[in-house]
Amino acid sequence: MHAGASAAAESFVAALAGIDWSRPWFQPFAARGAALAAAVHRGADLRALLDAQSGALGLRNARGLSLRFVPQQALAEGSAYEAHIDATGEVPTRDNLHDFFNALVWLHFPQAKRVLNQIQATVIAREGVRTARGGVRDAATLFDENAVLFMSEGDEHAEALRGFAWQQLFVARRHAWDTACRVVPFGHALLEKLVRPYKAVTAHAWTLPLVPGGAPDMLDKAVALSLQAAAVAGTLRGGRCFAPLPVMGIPGWCDDNASPGFYADTTVFRPGRMRDLRRQPD
Repeated sequence: MHAGASAAAESFVAALAGIDWSRPWFQPFAARGAALAAAVHRGADLRALLDAQSGALGLRNARGLSLRFVPQQALAEGSAYEAHIDATGEVPTRDNLHDFFNALVWLHFPQAKRVLNQIQATVIAREGVRTARGGVRDAATLFDENAVLFMSEGDEHAEALRGFAWQQLFVARRHAWDTACRVVPFGHALLEKLVRPYKAVTAHAWTLPLVPGGAPDMLDKAVALSLQAAAVAGTLRGGRCFAPLPVMGIPGWCDDNASPGFYADTTVFRPGRMRDLRRQPD
């Protein structure tokens, strides 16, 4: 291994060691993530570890091909990443936190990730790879990179979220969090940012009915079905199919937000935007 590769590997191991798996946003991924990080620290190859887990779980892409995690060099120059996964079942994976969290989400949400990949690959096959992704690919990419799953009973929490009613969502309805409302991170870039969180971290919230019991496989299926339905209906398009959610406002995610004054910072908890009813579709 040359010096540059060795330095990059050491940097990756150090970055993994810096993850605090006790943080509430990592809770859904903590057991598997911490075990993978510990094995890499002992010298194991990340892709070999991921392949073993993918094989044990029987993960496949939309074409039914076994999902495998391969070095970045497997992606030929000029090839689209999403199209490569769809055509081969190979997920090019680098030794960095971004790709580590991407793989971790594949292991936890294989049905939803498979649907996202199929949506991306279908658009690429139809339109080719363009400088501008277009509405559908843009929405799928935002979901993949920065989504949080926002689940609630009834409409109160979701309406407050969409209406930028932060005091109602986080203060007046605070008692209902974790019972009538809860969130689960999905986007791997979001998870990477949350290794070193800051107040302004904002996710793209995808609203869903509360999944009874919170079983991971049931949630995965619910997300996959909602994405398929949105793609068919044409509502998976651009950034406006999400609601912005400053995640440090979530009760229990930040000690400082126990005070209602935390939400008075309008640079983070913005009052909303005026919608131009004459605007063109995304």
